[in-house]
Amino acid sequence: MSEPTRRGFEEAAECALEVRDLSFTYAGAEEPVLRDVSWRVPRGSFALLVGDTGSGKSTLLSLAKPQIAPAGEREGEVLVNGRPACGMDAAESARTVGYVFQNPDNQIVCESVWHEMAFGLENLGTPQDEMRRLVAETSYFFGIEDWFRCETDTLSGGRKQLLALASTLVMKPELLLLDEPTAQLDPIAEKNFLHALFRVNRELGCTVVVATHQPRAMLDYATCAFRLRDGSLAPVEDLPELDVRPRLLESVDGGRPGVRAELERAAAGAPAGRGSRRARAEQPAASVSRGWFRYGRDAAWVLRGIDLVVRPGAIHALVGGNGCGKSTLLSLLAGTRRLQRGAVARFTEAKALLPQDPRALFAEETVDDELMEWSGGGRYGRADVDDMLAHLGLVHAAALHPYDLSGGQQQLLALGKLLLVKPELLLLDEPTKGLDTASRRLMARALVWCRDHGVTVLMATHDLDFVNQVADDVSMVFDGQIACTQPSGEFFTGNVYYRP
Repeated sequence: MSEPTRRGFEEAAECALEVRDLSFTYAGAEEPVLRDVSWRVPRGSFALLVGDTGSGKSTLLSLAKPQIAPAGEREGEVLVNGRPACGMDAAESARTVGYVFQNPDNQIVCESVWHEMAFGLENLGTPQDEMRRLVAETSYFFGIEDWFRCETDTLSGGRKQLLALASTLVMKPELLLLDEPTAQLDPIAEKNFLHALFRVNRELGCTVVVATHQPRAMLDYATCAFRLRDGSLAPVEDLPELDVRPRLLESVDGGRPGVRAELERAAAGAPAGRGSRRARAEQPAASVSRGWFRYGRDAAWVLRGIDLVVRPGAIHALVGGNGCGKSTLLSLLAGTRRLQRGAVARFTEAKALLPQDPRALFAEETVDDELMEWSGGGRYGRADVDDMLAHLGLVHAAALHPYDLSGGQQQLLALGKLLLVKPELLLLDEPTKGLDTASRRLMARALVWCRDHGVTVLMATHDLDFVNQVADDVSMVFDGQIACTQPSGEFFTGNVYYRP
C-alpha cells in the first residue's frame, strides 16, 4: 500500500462517518438536494447537523443507512468507520449504524415494549442468553424496567421516543444518527432524552449525529456542529452562535417581494363574514364541558371531567406533558372521536384539523395535485394553488411526491391544504414540528393573519417559544383536566419549568 493511500485509509478509520463528494437528486426532481458534499465526523463526537427545512439533512443521514436511503441518483461515497456504507448487508448495518426517526411511530413495529427491545436482536440471530442480557442492561440504562411489559400503543410520545432510542442501541451500534429526535417531546421529556443521549455518547463511546432545527437545548452536549445550506456543508466555527431565540413575528418574506400578498390571497375570504363572527362573539368558539374520555373499556381515563373554553378569534395553545391528552382534545373538537361523558360544542362546522403526522392528509401523487384535491365545487382554483405553492416555498417541489418532502415541508404542505378550504376553526397538532426558523416565522404570520381575519386557532404544542410569541391564551393540561388557562404573558411570568 502506497504512503498516500495508507494515510487516506488511516484518516478514514479515525472518522465514524465520512462523506466524499456526495451529490444526490431525488427521482423526479430537476435539481440535486446535495451537491459535492464532503464531511468528516470524528469518532466519539456529539455532532449537530443544522440547516433550513428541505436543505437535505434527513437525506444526508439516511444515505449512511442503505436500508432506508431514498430513491434517486447518487454520486460520491459515504464511509462508516472507513468502509463504504453501501457495501454493508442488513446485519452489519444494524450493528454498525443506528438510526432514530423523527416520529417513533415510523420505527416501532411490535405490540409490547419488551418485544420491541428484542426485535432487532432476534433478526440478527442473537443467542437467547445474550439477547436477554442485552435487553436487561439496556432497559436498566434507560429506566425502562417499570414499563417493560406495557403495550407500545399506550405509551406517551416521550416514552415512545426513548423506546426507539433504546431498541436501536440494544444492538450496540458504533454510530448513532438521529433525525429531529426531540421535536415531539415536552420540555421535561426533552431534557431527560438528551441526558440519556449524552450518557450514550460519553459512557458508551458511541458517536452521535443529530439533525435538528432546535440546537439550543443540545449545545451543552455538542462537540461540533455543521450547517447544510444550498446543498453544501460547512462547519459551524462558533457553537454559541446557535444559541439564538429568533423573533417569529418579524418580517417573514426574507427579502422576497410579494410573499405577504401571496399569503393574504391564499388564506383570505373565509365563508362567514367578519360581522357574523362578531354577532357570535359572546359564545365560545369551541368548548368541552365535563368531558370524560378513554381509548378502551378497560383503559385508564385520559380526560377526567375536563372543562375547556376557547374564545372566538383567538390563538389558544394547549401545553403539557407527553400523553396528557392534548391531541385527544383536538380530535374530540374535530369530531373524529366522541366523549364517553360530557359535551363538546363548536360555533361552526367549517373546521379543519392538522394531525401530528401530516401525511394522514395526503392522498395524491404530487404536491401540486395534493393542493388541488379539495378544489371541487369552486371552493378555490388554480391561481389560489399557485399562490399557496409560492407562499410555502414549494414551487420547485410541485411535481414531487409528498412523501419525498422533508418533515418540515410536509408540515407546511398540510397547513396550506387546510388553509385553501378557509376554515373558521383551525385545529393544529404540533404545527411547528420539523420547521426551521424561516418556516416557523411563516407559520406564525399565517396564524396571526388567520386570527386577525376572524379564524379561531387551537393548537397543541411543545414549542413554548412559539407559544410565548404567538398565542393569546394558554391552557395547561394535567391529570386529565385543565390545570389553568391564562393569557400567554401571564402564563410564562415566573414559570419555572414551562418556559421558552
